[in-house]
Amino acid sequence: MAYEVDSVELPPVTDWVNDWDWLDDQWGANAIEIWNSVRQECPMASTERYGRAHMPVTMEAVQAVAQDTENFSSIWVNVARPDSPRSPAPPITSDPPDHRGHRRLLLPAFSPKMIAPMEADMREFCRGLIADLGDSNTADAAEQYAQHIPVHGICQLLGIPEDDADMFRDWIFRNFQLGPRDNAVREQVRVEMDAYFGELLEDRQANPTDDLTSFIAHAEIDGQEVDWTLKLGYMKLMIVAGIDTTWSAIGSGLWHLGQHPDEVAQLVAADNDDMLWQNAVEEVLRFYAPVTMARKVIGETEIAGCPVKPGDQMLLTFPAANHDPEAFENSEEFILDRERNRHVAFGLGIHRCLGSNLARMELTVALQEWLRAFPNYAVEVPEETTWANGQIRGPRKLPVKLNR
Repeated sequence: MAYEVDSVELPPVTDWVNDWDWLDDQWGANAIEIWNSVRQECPMASTERYGRAHMPVTMEAVQAVAQDTENFSSIWVNVARPDSPRSPAPPITSDPPDHRGHRRLLLPAFSPKMIAPMEADMREFCRGLIADLGDSNTADAAEQYAQHIPVHGICQLLGIPEDDADMFRDWIFRNFQLGPRDNAVREQVRVEMDAYFGELLEDRQANPTDDLTSFIAHAEIDGQEVDWTLKLGYMKLMIVAGIDTTWSAIGSGLWHLGQHPDEVAQLVAADNDDMLWQNAVEEVLRFYAPVTMARKVIGETEIAGCPVKPGDQMLLTFPAANHDPEAFENSEEFILDRERNRHVAFGLGIHRCLGSNLARMELTVALQEWLRAFPNYAVEVPEETTWANGQIRGPRKLPVKLNR
């Protein structure tokens, strides 16, 4: 596809404390090491690459930002050029008092009661992906497996065509990997998504069915119909927040386990040990948390003793907080059966992820079905894995040997 380009070219980062860039080629594979190196020098890094933007890397600093809705607004949820076009996608982009109504509207759709019945279908879907690998002894665990699983889940919830999965992934790539530096790309993605979801919502208004899209098409808050732009925002949020995030977590889990056969053996032997599996999934989420968010600074305040001013941007590095040794014992060790694990992979405060129940189910099922099929698989050359940079970090190419 060809697009008009309005991109800012930036040099490689050489100073992560004073000139960080989450789209730098070094970020994807090395983000954990980057956050740890910054934390050794100071609790918060800064940059001028996207206007003035800050990056706290301690649990205390991240919590302070996430829980302060007076000085930090969610109208900007990623770090991008200050003139970047942005559109609402509530509840993630909404502030109090409006936020509460949007969250209460959508939260029931992601309750354990609603997600649990999806598990059997998801297992069958994962087994189908595994069957599609045929007799090959090699696979790309990201492209041929992980990336398909959350698309299936979101399409089931929304009642939208799974045949459009490639288009959804293209939107996600352009929005997260290109959009922060290129306003034309970001605007083009917005136009395409608005047209697609506008048509779907119009159809459901006329022909309602039993799916989340129909619910959104007729959504009301306190007896008042939700504005059309906000309905489009709900739909866009489901795609950009519900696919790449979980795909990245699944891929990261497969990347890790494929290098630790001892941990795979424990999980395979404890196939029905719910506690071990729960602990293992939570540790994948802690150690490889894929999502960072952002805030716009709207009040003059301090974070970790550093002054921030209105108009600045703040990167909320939940993954960095998960590696803070002040917050976790042996924070740099992946501990399969870690029991004390109050990680923040799903965020903090009023904006904690709506879809955490769905993500946990998809991650658990994906890993269980893969290990049942390929208990001896291996990531033989970890350096061949390609990682995404930016807001959502995870493997995009993950070559493995299946060792059947």
